[in-house]
Amino acid sequence: MRTAVSSLTLLEPRTLREALSMLRDDPALIPLAGCTDVYVNLNFGTLAAARYLNLWRLDTLRKVELRGGALSVGALATYTDLIRSPLVRRRIPILASAAREIGGVQIQNRGTIGGNVANASPAGDTLPVLAVAEAVVVLRSAAGTRRVPFNAFYTGYRASVRRPDELIAALEIPPLRGRPWFRKVGTRAAQAISKVVFAGVRSPRPRMALGSVAPTVVRLPAAEAVLAAGGSIAAARDALLAEIRPIDDIRSTAEYRRRVSANLLEQFWRETA
Repeated sequence: MRTAVSSLTLLEPRTLREALSMLRDDPALIPLAGCTDVYVNLNFGTLAAARYLNLWRLDTLRKVELRGGALSVGALATYTDLIRSPLVRRRIPILASAAREIGGVQIQNRGTIGGNVANASPAGDTLPVLAVAEAVVVLRSAAGTRRVPFNAFYTGYRASVRRPDELIAALEIPPLRGRPWFRKVGTRAAQAISKVVFAGVRSPRPRMALGSVAPTVVRLPAAEAVLAAGGSIAAARDALLAEIRPIDDIRSTAEYRRRVSANLLEQFWRETA
């Protein structure tokens, strides 16, 4: 391990209120929970911050329940929680499908949906699902609560509208109308970062989103509009290819990602017919 653990400070609040007060008083604190990304950075010595706020014991942020007709998924719900939840499987099965393909069992037991959202990686496997589900991010601070539509949450690569004094408390997911579909393309089914990840909902108002093809997870409004108007798959493919900006990296090439993204669009539309 290249980072000296003795140089780090870890605060452990006993309640959510205490955690929010700590963030208010020390905006330099970095919230953490499952630590599945933090430990990787520790090992490589790439941690920039030194003061952390451990949220793992705050069970109030782990609930999965119905609230006012929407499915509320607490930020500390693990991928295992999502896989096992009857509410998730019934209300938004593609979220459980995404959770099954994130890491191995150890990662699924520790990694949290709030961490996946806060990490803001364009390759986050749950993010396209939340995009097409038109989820709402619930942000809490000592000053109060605000709700941000998921599709307005990210402002750029690993950047979001969350303020330093705020925590992601939950994701609120409205009833899913239509036929959902999810696919992850990677080196293997799990325990690999996605090369391309796609989520879609087929309905009179089709919704589609892609991960790993732009600086953030992206909805595809132009391709959605083509399909909603009864346009051809060829036209929808052209629209999709104009909406994404994949890059070459160590996992894949931009051209491969473009070709796979277009193929996934076709597969989604064919299999949900």
